[in-house]
Amino acid sequence: MAGISALGIGSGLDLNGLLDQLEGAERQKLVPIVQQKGSYQAKISAYGKLEGALSQFQVAAERLNDRDLYQSVTSKVNGTGITAAAGVEAAVGRYQVEVVQLAQASSVATMGVADKNAELGAGTLTFTFGNNETLAVEIAQGDSSLESIRDAINSKNAGVSASIINDGSGSPHRLVFSSTATGTDAAIENIDFGGVGLMQDDETKLAAQNAQIKVNGINISSQSNRVEGAIQGVTLDVTETGSSSLNVERDNDSIKKAVKGFVDAYNGLKSTMGELSGYGGVPGSAGILLGDNTLRGIESQLRSALSTGVSSGEFNMLSDVGVSMELGGKLKLDEEKLDRVLSDNLHGLADFFAADSKSAGMAGQLSQTLERMLDDRGALSNATTGLNKSIERLDQRFERMERSIDATIARYRAQFAQMDSLIAGMNSTSSYLTQQFDAMNAQLGRK
Repeated sequence: MAGISALGIGSGLDLNGLLDQLEGAERQKLVPIVQQKGSYQAKISAYGKLEGALSQFQVAAERLNDRDLYQSVTSKVNGTGITAAAGVEAAVGRYQVEVVQLAQASSVATMGVADKNAELGAGTLTFTFGNNETLAVEIAQGDSSLESIRDAINSKNAGVSASIINDGSGSPHRLVFSSTATGTDAAIENIDFGGVGLMQDDETKLAAQNAQIKVNGINISSQSNRVEGAIQGVTLDVTETGSSSLNVERDNDSIKKAVKGFVDAYNGLKSTMGELSGYGGVPGSAGILLGDNTLRGIESQLRSALSTGVSSGEFNMLSDVGVSMELGGKLKLDEEKLDRVLSDNLHGLADFFAADSKSAGMAGQLSQTLERMLDDRGALSNATTGLNKSIERLDQRFERMERSIDATIARYRAQFAQMDSLIAGMNSTSSYLTQQFDAMNAQLGRK
């Protein structure tokens, strides 16, 4: 760097400035490489945007390719006492539900003790439940206080929970045992204290009970407040006593929403392709993928898949179910026509979009086409891989060119230094000769 800063001292010329100009001119050779790399990177970004739109359309197509969509039902409750969730197995119909009684867990307390930390003696607590199953809890002499007994029971995590309450009396501390589940099967029917110094207080016993409901007048008992199987495919959650009506019907709104989502996703994809490949008529406004073979191939495949239709079933073309292609290539949904299909021929609609084979219906065919496009070896991946390799080659070319420019500038710098030194020597010689001639002239009286 010191040599550069001293350059031009000998000659008086602005050699540093001239060297900078030469370097700037040399570096112009890098501009086309940078521009080319930028265009490749812009294409990769455009392919990424196209891939995102294709993926959204694939998700929409897959939604229509699910047979469960056309079997889904919805449930509506009018009244109090229950909430309902209908699954795909639910039978369409109307039901009257009366909640007579809620399910309840059992509990029982012990007689009180004065000191909850006092040892009550070793033994085995044995609980017998309504289903005749038992739970045995061993209590050791050194761990027989109320707190220790509580912890020993709770550590079993086996149908009984224990807690300590204080009733404010002279012997206030009681253990309360509660079933961890509702219903008579889980009820605590008997407790054998097995040598532990505790006694059961029968006056505090809370009996377990099952939920009791009526569905269209039929009595139904359930161990819990979640009732399954009373109505095919419907789960009832009992919340309070009362009467309700439950209407289970086909969830046509979800199907219609899925078809609309399919149309919107394709139109979004079409807009993206138009944006990436369009010609704006103004220099610099054309789409990045204008004339791109990969994009044109994708457009052609999608157009073919949408217009070919399916070969079997009552509906063969998208237009048969209310989806038509407009002049500009986008899809349009005729909601009234789709509503009629949903009402009159739901099975035919299901066969059209989602046939028995995952790839036979319209949605399945499209999904396969999209999967090939988006696959690791698909058109987009291959195009992106090719561009990345081109960028790698450009980077290598850029590095070689930079090294060549650096070598050229170094050569210029050396030549300038030699010239600067030569001119400095010549100037020194000229000054010396001038001094000698002036001295001679002075001696000869010529001045």
